[in-house]
Amino acid sequence: MPRNAALQVETAAAVAAPLISVRSLTVDFFTARGRFTALHGISFDVRPGSVLGIVGESGSGKSVTALAMMRLLPDHTARITGGQILFQGTDLAHAAERDLRRLRGRDMAMIFQDPTTSLNPIFSIGHQLREGLALHLGLGRAAADRRAEELLALVRISSPRACLAKFPHELSGGMRQRVMIAIALACNPKLLIADEPTTALDVTTQAQILELLRDLQGELGMAIILITHDLGVVAEFADEVQVMYAGRIVERAPVADIFAVPSHPYTGGLLHSMPSLEEEDPALLPTIAGMVASPFAMPPGCAFHPRCHLAGADCTRAVPPLARVGAGHDSACIRTAHV
Repeated sequence: MPRNAALQVETAAAVAAPLISVRSLTVDFFTARGRFTALHGISFDVRPGSVLGIVGESGSGKSVTALAMMRLLPDHTARITGGQILFQGTDLAHAAERDLRRLRGRDMAMIFQDPTTSLNPIFSIGHQLREGLALHLGLGRAAADRRAEELLALVRISSPRACLAKFPHELSGGMRQRVMIAIALACNPKLLIADEPTTALDVTTQAQILELLRDLQGELGMAIILITHDLGVVAEFADEVQVMYAGRIVERAPVADIFAVPSHPYTGGLLHSMPSLEEEDPALLPTIAGMVASPFAMPPGCAFHPRCHLAGADCTRAVPPLARVGAGHDSACIRTAHV
C-alpha cells in the first residue's frame, strides 16, 4: 500500500475511534431500604469533537451515568457492579484512584448542576482555579495566575483579574457558572460532562451559558456530554441524543431523527410535553401520565409500560432490548418495527 494511502487509512481509523466507550455499565445502590440497580447494563460511545445529549425525567439515571463515568459515586452507597468505561484504552471502572486523579480535571472534566454548592465558599476564585493548574500542569503561582486570568476571559467574565480575588458569594449565579466552566476547561480536557449546567439560572443567563459552551466546543474541539431534561436545549446543541428511562437507554439517534421520527413512546411523550407557540391554549400542555416507578418496585417487562398508551400484555413479559430501527437509530420497544 502506498505510504499516503496508509496514512489516510490510519487517520480515518483514528477519527472513527470513540474517545470513550461505555459497555454494559451497571451501577447498584445500597440503602437502608435495601439494594437496587440504578443503571442496567447501558452501552454507548462518544466520539472526539461530538456532542451527546442525554435526556430523561428525574430518576432516569442521567446524573448517575455521569458520576459513574468520572468515578465520583459515593463509595459507601454506590458501586459499579458490572461493565467497562473505556477512555482511550483505560478502563475507568476498574482503574486505581491515583490514575483517576491524573485523568480527572486534565483529560476529563465535569460541570455540576449547582455552582453554589460546587465552589468552595472559603477559598477565592483564583485559589480554586490555581489548584487544578498546579496539580495537573505543574504551574507556579505567577504562571497559574496568568492562566487563570486567561480562562476567566475565555468564559467572558468582563474583569477577570478582579474576579480572581473574589469569593463565590460575591458573584452572581451566571458568573459562578462561568467560573465552574473555566475550572473545567483549565487543562483543555478532551471530554467535558455538563450535568444540567443551566438548571439554577434564569432564562436569559441559561441562553448565554449554552451559547458560551457551544462556542467553546467549536474553538477547543472537545467532546461534550450534555445532561438535561430540556429537549429544546438538545435540539440546538447536540449531534446525537440518548433518551433514558428507569436506568436504561430506551432510544438513541441523531438529533434530527429524534425530533422528526421518534420511535419510543416515552420519547414521543417528552416531545409532546414541550411548549409550542402554535398551541391554541398553551396553558394546557400534554403530559405523560403517572410517575417513574420506584427502583424498589420496578414493573415487570418494559419499565415504561404502566404509563404507555400503546402497552399490551406482551409488554410485561420481558425487557425489550435496544435494537436498530433506522440508520444510526436504536429503540427499545416491541411496538417499533425493527430493521
